[in-house]
Amino acid sequence: MASTIVNTPCTVSSVKGCEAQNYVGLRPISSLKLSSARTSTSGRSRPLHVVRACERFDGHVKKAEMSIEECEAAVVAGNAPEAPPVPPKPAAPVGTPVIQPYQLTRRPRRNRKSPALRASFQETSISPANFVYPLFIHEGQEDTPIGAMPGCYRLGWRHGLVEEVAKARDVGVNSIVLFPKVPDALKSPSGDEAYNENGLVPRAIRLLKDKFPDLVIYTDVALDPYSSDGHDGIVREDGVIMNDETVHQLCKQAVSQARAGADVVSPSDMMDGRVGAIRAALDSEGFHHVSIMSYTAKYASSFYGPFREALDSNPRFGDKKTYQMNPANYREALVEAHEDEAEGADILLVKPGLPYLDIIRLLRNQSPLPIAAYQVSGEYSMIKAGGVLKMIDEERVMMESLMCLRRAGADIILTYFALQAARCLCGEN
Repeated sequence: MASTIVNTPCTVSSVKGCEAQNYVGLRPISSLKLSSARTSTSGRSRPLHVVRACERFDGHVKKAEMSIEECEAAVVAGNAPEAPPVPPKPAAPVGTPVIQPYQLTRRPRRNRKSPALRASFQETSISPANFVYPLFIHEGQEDTPIGAMPGCYRLGWRHGLVEEVAKARDVGVNSIVLFPKVPDALKSPSGDEAYNENGLVPRAIRLLKDKFPDLVIYTDVALDPYSSDGHDGIVREDGVIMNDETVHQLCKQAVSQARAGADVVSPSDMMDGRVGAIRAALDSEGFHHVSIMSYTAKYASSFYGPFREALDSNPRFGDKKTYQMNPANYREALVEAHEDEAEGADILLVKPGLPYLDIIRLLRNQSPLPIAAYQVSGEYSMIKAGGVLKMIDEERVMMESLMCLRRAGADIILTYFALQAARCLCGEN
């Protein structure tokens, strides 16, 4: 049984009625005696208090043999205590040339030599709070898998959507953006279903806000899901996409979404002047608090294919090159960004993401506004396909691609990997 002697003055009054059986680890002692008093240097006696530990304690209490002053004096006298020897220098493999080390004033690898150092100097970080989770919804009750996007579904707006949002919130993703698969019977050349107050998107917003009041809901403002022509705007009989008439419809769509409870409306149509018109429409209806995330630099990209399958929204004819940007253009993104800033955009978005890192960095350097990047369906599906074929490590490539978007300057990332990546960051499988 171990005992410890504490050599301190006793200034605590006696405690009455202390019963050992009321305290874990104490055992009753039939006779407890204090050891004889030890005389101090001043001639006065100092009481010694004996504290007896539980018999089950088998730890070793090491008694200090030298005072701090004595230890310091020994070191000054050259009698430093022994320590483990310096480990030997690891041997190089046989055949390694013997050379004189290069006289380098700086060796950047020194800051990479251990996980702790690499973590200390990491310039870019990423967390679930940086993700916006795009979710496809439809009128059905069952969740329907999307063939071109493994792991993604058209979610039933009543149940599947709510369950998926709950999963995302569990790992820290609290921002989503909704994309509707609209029944063909509701589509029209002018896309009037886009601003139906009881349409699929407004209903889904109201349901989610009822379940999760603090959820941040982004919406898509464009006519292509609602258009019988599959274009982002109203199509004239000669095939021209009508700009101002489309903007008029988009304003009504944005107000409808704001009225349902949307936090951020996101015009993705690339019509000229739509940000200013939507801002004015929102403000006139009292929605000053609703933000606008403009698809500022949205390119006419070939990476959108799987998305159009998900929404069944392929253009009935032609392409979208008269309103979406030419992938060859760089400076044009500045023109769009300056206009969107002047018209009242709150967030500037670049789409696609990884193939357009230079555009993300351009806007980051030129604008004080938050920058968003959309890691689009084609990027997602390529990584998924490479992982299935064992050509790449899906998880590592996923996380690297998202980190690259952050490094380029994106504050938030719209990505179909949001749930999977957040689980990785949280250490879940």
